[in-house]
Amino acid sequence: MNQEVKNQVVSALAKTDSKTRDSADAALSGTSNKGLISRVIPFLGPAFIASVAYVDPGNFATNIQGGSAFGYTLLWVILASNLMAMLIQTLSAKLGIASGQNLAEHCRNQFSRPVVYGMWVLMELVAMATDLAEFVGASIGFNLLFGVPLIIGGLMTAVCTFLILGLERYGFRPLEIVITVMVGVIAVSYLIESVLVRPALSVLLYHSVVPQFSGSESVLLAAGILGATVMPHAIFLHSSLTQQRIIVTEPGKLRRLFRFEILDVTIAMGIASLVNMAMLVMAAATFYNQGFTHVATIEGAYVTLEPLLGKAAGWIFAVSLLASGLSSSTVGTSAGQVIMQGFLRRHIPVWVRRLVTIVPSMVVIGIGLDPTRTLVISQVVLSFGLPFTIIPLVIFTKKKSIMGVLVNRKITTVFATLIAALVISLNLYLIYQVFVG
Repeated sequence: MNQEVKNQVVSALAKTDSKTRDSADAALSGTSNKGLISRVIPFLGPAFIASVAYVDPGNFATNIQGGSAFGYTLLWVILASNLMAMLIQTLSAKLGIASGQNLAEHCRNQFSRPVVYGMWVLMELVAMATDLAEFVGASIGFNLLFGVPLIIGGLMTAVCTFLILGLERYGFRPLEIVITVMVGVIAVSYLIESVLVRPALSVLLYHSVVPQFSGSESVLLAAGILGATVMPHAIFLHSSLTQQRIIVTEPGKLRRLFRFEILDVTIAMGIASLVNMAMLVMAAATFYNQGFTHVATIEGAYVTLEPLLGKAAGWIFAVSLLASGLSSSTVGTSAGQVIMQGFLRRHIPVWVRRLVTIVPSMVVIGIGLDPTRTLVISQVVLSFGLPFTIIPLVIFTKKKSIMGVLVNRKITTVFATLIAALVISLNLYLIYQVFVG
């Protein structure tokens, strides 16, 4: 075993809660006498952290626009895009499990130094754009809930994310629990919103499975929903979350560990998919059906919700936005750490990175740029990083020398390649529309 692998093992053992590790080992060995749920729990967590990228403030803006302008028409786009994202995140998780290294580390090992440095710079920009969107979203949440100016909301967001990131010193489990609770808050909030608007289930089912559009504008918005779903930072982060969490080398245990991770991805991404669909349903049932077809901002949605559904509905919406912004801002900062460590083998204290990424966010808030427009532009910046994320992921996971017994099946590689081509094409289309269209 080389020194790098030894360091990874030592780091993993230091971070992993011994009780969780013992429970996981018993489940993988087939010696656990616990029930199914108890056997599964030790493996849940990484996908829930990665799934935060799929319920971030940028999703709020896109789904509200889609629902208010076209009703339930684009529900199928959300379902399809999240199914595609499930496969991509599964490949990312599998890379970390099989190789003990994350995606950024593989890029560093496989590519030339100029390419590696170029990818690092691009991914740092992507991480900063991600953090900008999440930071602004949380600031809007504080503003809507407590009436504080956006600049004060930004400072409150900074303090909260510092506190959440501080949980990492106690191992991976506390941070996973906090992030999972926040995802739960978002999910419960939109469950309540869905109950309040009382959509017809038959209509929802129809629009969820039958592809259709309503004019050229709906096509463009569908491209926005699908093209911005897969996030580069979530892919890099997910491979890191699984690489040192539970380390096994036996082929049988590796396969069982991967099956548990598939379950983790399915549950977490399934919840994210339902939350996104609920966002669009809320906007469709509340705004579109009432004739408010031009609700294009988060603040506009909040202001319009109160007279239509009551003050409680607006408050629940703001709480979900705040939970989304805080959790995704925390995850974005962690992803930035993974990117720097993976590409450059450099490490800076997380509080330094947090301070650095605060600056552009506070500048945007301070000069009074439109928050929702800022969220949309940040998604365009993310689009530039997708080809340099998905393509290497597909290449690495189809190599037996890297993946061993968990190497992709041919059909998996085919589907992943098609999805990568589709997502990249749509993001290029979005970039064209923003700068030329």
